Amino acid sequence: MSRTQADDAPRLDVEDTGDEVRLVAAGAWHLTTGRAAEKLVDGVQLGQKRRVVMDLSQVTELDTAGSWLLHRLRASLEFAGARVELTGLPENRRTLITEVESHVPEPWAPRRQPWTWTRIPEIVGRRSVLIGEDVVAVLNVLGAFTVGLIGCLAHPSRLRWNSILYHIDTTGRGAVPIMVLMSTLIGAIVAQQGAFYLRRFGADVFVVDLVGVLALRELGVLLTAIMFAGRSGSAFTAEIGSMKMREEIDALTVMGVRPLEVLIIPRLIALMLALPALTFISDMAALFGAMIVAITYVGLSPDAFMIQLLDAIDLETFMIGIVKAPFMALIIGLVACVEGMKVEGSAESLGRQTTTSVVKAIFMVIVVDGIFAVFFATVGI
Repeated sequence: MSRTQADDAPRLDVEDTGDEVRLVAAGAWHLTTGRAAEKLVDGVQLGQKRRVVMDLSQVTELDTAGSWLLHRLRASLEFAGARVELTGLPENRRTLITEVESHVPEPWAPRRQPWTWTRIPEIVGRRSVLIGEDVVAVLNVLGAFTVGLIGCLAHPSRLRWNSILYHIDTTGRGAVPIMVLMSTLIGAIVAQQGAFYLRRFGADVFVVDLVGVLALRELGVLLTAIMFAGRSGSAFTAEIGSMKMREEIDALTVMGVRPLEVLIIPRLIALMLALPALTFISDMAALFGAMIVAITYVGLSPDAFMIQLLDAIDLETFMIGIVKAPFMALIIGLVACVEGMKVEGSAESLGRQTTTSVVKAIFMVIVVDGIFAVFFATVGI
């Protein structure tokens, strides 16, 4: 340590005169020397002295951190029963310490509420209000998207094709490798488990029917939509949320540019075009994984697998999964955009809304899939 640093180091000398104790603070008491100053404050042990004089005339530098440590020392002595007097303070430093004393935070205590039977209806009511607000927000964005899309279709020059193609590339083409890998593995696992249990009844060949119908009707589109919600939905929420944090959305409005046409419409269109294509790829990957298992585990030949598959499925089965994809993409995009617009001015808010976006999108995807399943069963498809 250099000589200058040694001179600036905080010091706290104790002088016991019998009737009183003088605490002489010297050196620099600021943020840089705060760790050393805190050790000095914690090391003060005065016993049962009734009068303490804190002499601060030799303090060379003092900031908020140093003032807080001196205030903490004074408060601890007074709490122990001593009467503390501050001396040697110029007017500006006395004002600083006074401000620190008047802004002491209250100690944190966990919120405790007595258990009552009314808490359950209260919690349910609050959650219902929040769900209602989310539904209204999604419907507002959906209505604005519909009106804006009609306006863009009436004037195609307003559509931002570069942005649409960019988002199709990032959300669609970029997701192909992980989607193919996951779908292939899921198709193979379902085929292996189905063949294992069907073999007990001598019907392991019908695993082709099981995987074919399940992959095309439910598994392919549902798996793709869930992956889409976790990958692209969270990205959209983070992008829009960070733009709102930096007030870029307000800047677009000031420049006369509608954020809906720039941020939301291209993303929703890209999702609604990319998800059906990814669903088709996911279907083919799941069937490929099932075929590998059927050949190696069940003992079917590739020709027998294809014949059995074509007997089990038809165009209607394939189209059921594809028809669901745009609706799921729309739900994912709406939830992602709404949660992105809710982001406030902190990184904590951005992370919270991104997580909420993924959870809500996955939940809504499963709900929409259930609604379609009931609808198709009702009409006999």
